[in-house]
This record gives sequence, C-alpha cells and structure tokens, in this order.
Amino acid sequence: MNNKIPLVNIASPAFHANPLPFYRQLRDEAPVHVLTLPDKRPLWMVSRYDDVAALLRDERIVKSPANVPQLPGEKPMKTMWIPAFMRPLTQNMLDLDGAHHARLRTLVHRVFTPKLIEQMRADVEAITHRLLDSALVQPRASTDGFDLLQAVALPLPVAVIAKILGVSADDYKKFARWANAFVGATNTLDMLTAIPNIWQLMRYFRRMIAHRKANPRDDLITALVQAQENNDKLTDDEVLAMTILLLTAGFETTVNLISSGLLTLLQHPAQLAQLREGLRGPAASRDVFVRSTIEELLRFTSPVSLGTDRYAAADIELHGITIPRGSFVGASLISANHDERRFRQPETLDLDRQDNRHLSFGNGVHYCLGAPLARLEAAIAIPAILERLPNLRLAVPAAQLQWRRSLVIRGLKALPVQA
Repeated sequence: MNNKIPLVNIASPAFHANPLPFYRQLRDEAPVHVLTLPDKRPLWMVSRYDDVAALLRDERIVKSPANVPQLPGEKPMKTMWIPAFMRPLTQNMLDLDGAHHARLRTLVHRVFTPKLIEQMRADVEAITHRLLDSALVQPRASTDGFDLLQAVALPLPVAVIAKILGVSADDYKKFARWANAFVGATNTLDMLTAIPNIWQLMRYFRRMIAHRKANPRDDLITALVQAQENNDKLTDDEVLAMTILLLTAGFETTVNLISSGLLTLLQHPAQLAQLREGLRGPAASRDVFVRSTIEELLRFTSPVSLGTDRYAAADIELHGITIPRGSFVGASLISANHDERRFRQPETLDLDRQDNRHLSFGNGVHYCLGAPLARLEAAIAIPAILERLPNLRLAVPAAQLQWRRSLVIRGLKALPVQA
C-alpha cells in the first residue's frame, strides 16, 4: 500500500467539507487503497471512474456477506447486529444478490414506474411552494435568515413519499417524525437512538399493509400488495422491507442534492446567474437546461459519496493489487465523478456539460430505485427556490457550515440562508 496517502476518517464531518484533494491523490497514486474505518474494519477503496463503474457491475462483488463463499473450517463473516424486530427489513433489494434480488426488482418495477413518478409532478410543485410559503412567513425570515434544509430540502421528500405510499394527512406529522429519525440515522449511535421511532414506523406500515389487503386504494402500498409476476407475490415482510427501502431511496439523495446543490450554486455566482437566466427562457429550453443542471449538480456534489456495502466473493486483481475474498469493498462515487480520466475539467461546475454519465445513482443491477423521483423533486425544488428567492445568499460563511457524520452519504446538517 502507498505510505504517502494520509490517514483520514472518511466518515467525519471535517473530511466531507473538502474530500476532493484526498480522492485526487488516491486516483493518481493508489487507485486501490486500504483504509481503516472508525470501527477498525479495513475498507478496500476503489477510486477511478472506470474501476468504480466496473466494480458496481462485477458479479464477484456481492451485497450480502452471506454470499461470500466460505472455505472448509473457515469462520463465517461477521455481520452487523440488528434488533430482531428489524430483521425483516433485510429482505430488500439493496441487500440481496442474484435471483433473490432479481425477483424483488421485477415485482417492484411493475408498480414503481416512471409513469407513477411523473404523475407526482403537480404534487411536488404544490408541496414545494407550500413549504416556501411557510418558510417566508416566519417572523424575520427574510432579515435574520432561516435553515433552507429544514424548511424545504428535508420535508419535501418526506411529504412526497408519504403521498406516494398513501399516508393519510392525519398521520403525516407522526409519520414525518418517525421517518426523519430513521433516515437520519447515519451511524450506530444514531440507529440505537432511533430504535423507538423505527419500531413505530414499522408497526404503522404493518397496519397499512393489512388494511390495504382488505381495503385497496390508489397508492403504492396497495400496488405492492397486489404486485404479481407468474403467480409470485411479495410476502408481508417483503412489502414492509420494500416500503422502508422506498422511503430511504426517495429521501437521502434528494435532501442532499437540493441542499448541497444550492450551496454549490451560491458558491459559483457566474453559474447561478446562468441558471437564473435559463429559467427565464422558453419552456422547452428551460426544461432542457434544468435537466442538464440537475445532472451536473448530481455529479459535482455526489450526494451519496460511497456506494452502499459490498463484499468481494472472490480474490479480485486490480492495478496489480489483490483484493482478498471477503473484503469490504468501497466504490467511491464522489471520486469517480471527479475523475480527470473521464470528465473534462471535473472540478469545474459546468451546467451545460453534455457527456455527463456520472455514477451518483450507482451502476448495474443495484442502480438506485429512487433516481427518477430524486431528479423530479430537485428539478422542481431548485428552480422554485431560486425564483421565489431572487436575493438568496448564505447567512454564514461557507467554512462555518457543518456536514453530517456518515460513511456513505455526504450531506449538510443545515443550510442557513437569507432571502
């Protein structure tokens, strides 16, 4: 291993504030590098675009440690402890491989379709403007500022997924409280603290599943209960796991894309002015430019910094280095998205970038199920915020902003702004 690579904690807020120099050094000097995580586990980090893209499609890389072949007499791989009541949540597409994953993906794709997402456009627009209305009527909001993350970026995806799932308006406040506690848990301590909320959320969904079986409605939980392919249906535990997965898939990327995307624009005034000008153009050209902008913000900010857990099911040779069977393997999405070998001037924010096949939503069979929803919400929310707040600016120096502690995601704790 390269001894010139500094020792860093890639889960720390300080690292997330400025991760690009470290990943640039990895790409140049150690494209396969072993890091030691805060819990002392070794992580084999892959950092170049072509390698990350290939790793995410490599059948020798599995999501479940149970699918790593064991040699005779070898101890099984250690797995993270989870409470018994949460174990049904492991039966989701994100944590399964092969035929089990394919079966669930086929059933879910029958209901979580692009048509369903597009039908949410009017609701997303209405929710966004309602949240902005509420933020701007708060006392002294325009002079003293407010937290745009808490006001819009965080409640928007929660409200949208609640609408899709069929959560009633009467239940929304408690649902939002439980959901925020669950998806906001980015480390073991957070998860332990959130256990009561997770239990309440799971109990709520189990009741919804039972009710939809007896009283179908026009919502996603009903569609999941009724989904069928060749006489195969989802079990109640699988519907529950899929519901929780859709909640998380439709949340984290959206929150971080909107908040980090707006921060990036505020830090690049020329590009912000270019976007504001584009928003004043004809509808067709405006839509094209907004889509291009969202893709560039996805690439540039990389809301999911590291691909979710993956393990080497066999020894893998890469750049003359062997990643041993059973290793915890990290696919650095943020590094791949800033790889000079793939993108022209990758550290330049280019809202007109054409060749922009970033990896922010992953690659291969585990490509993010919530990608279309995150794109839709960001494409509505960011323009709406900029149009409603023509004098938007940071309320504190960017160096004072705090980032969340997480191995996988890269997101702000707050985005204080003045309007």
